[in-house]
Amino acid sequence: MTGRFWESGQQYSGPRIDPATAAPDPFVQFHAWMSAAVEAGLPTPNAMTLATVDGRGRPAARVVLLKELDDRGFTFYTNYQSRKGQELAACGFASLVFFWEPMHRQIRIEGKVERVSAEESDAYFAARPRGSQLSACVSPQSQVVAERAVLESAIRQLEEELGQGAPPRPASWGGYRVLPDLFEFWQGQESRMHDRVQYRVGAAGWVRERLAP
Repeated sequence: MTGRFWESGQQYSGPRIDPATAAPDPFVQFHAWMSAAVEAGLPTPNAMTLATVDGRGRPAARVVLLKELDDRGFTFYTNYQSRKGQELAACGFASLVFFWEPMHRQIRIEGKVERVSAEESDAYFAARPRGSQLSACVSPQSQVVAERAVLESAIRQLEEELGQGAPPRPASWGGYRVLPDLFEFWQGQESRMHDRVQYRVGAAGWVRERLAP
C-alpha cells in the first residue's frame, strides 16, 4: 500500500485552555479532562500509549490501560519479564499519552517509574476475572510461542491443577506507577493554532506555561 497523507482535512476545535485559567495542579486538570471523556461516552477513555526505550535508545510503544490514579501517579499492570518490563527496569523512565480524538484532546505525561507494592498487585490480581488470572499465570509475555494451542493447553493444565482454587499472582506479574514530572495538555483548535499547556516541576511546585503549537 502506498499513499500520501499530507492533509487529511481534519478540522479541530474545542474549549480554550490557557495557563492562567488551567488548574494549578495538573492532576486536577487531568481529572477534569478524564471526567469529560467518560461523560462523553468515549470508548475506553483509560487507554493510554506507554512509550519506553531499551539500553540502546531504541523506542517501543504500546497501548495499556490505566487502572489506578492517585496523587502519586498513574498505575498499570503487566508482566515484569515482558519487553516493556525489561525496558522499564533498564531505563526507569516512561511516557504516557492519552488521545481522545472526538474531543480533539491529548495529554502527554513523562516521569520516573516504580513498581507498586506486592500488596497492591495482589489486590488488583485478585479482582481480575478468573480467565485473565489464568492467562497471566501461563503467558511468557513478549516471548515467541509456537502456536496459540500451546497457551491454551497450559491454561487447561493449570485449571486441572487448581480445581476451584484461586490462581496465585505470579511473582513476575504486577503493577508499575508512573510518577509524573511533566504534563502537557493539548486541545486542537482551528487553523492548527492548537492550545498546548505544559506543567513542569519547578523549585516551588508546578509551573504552568504555554507551548507554541
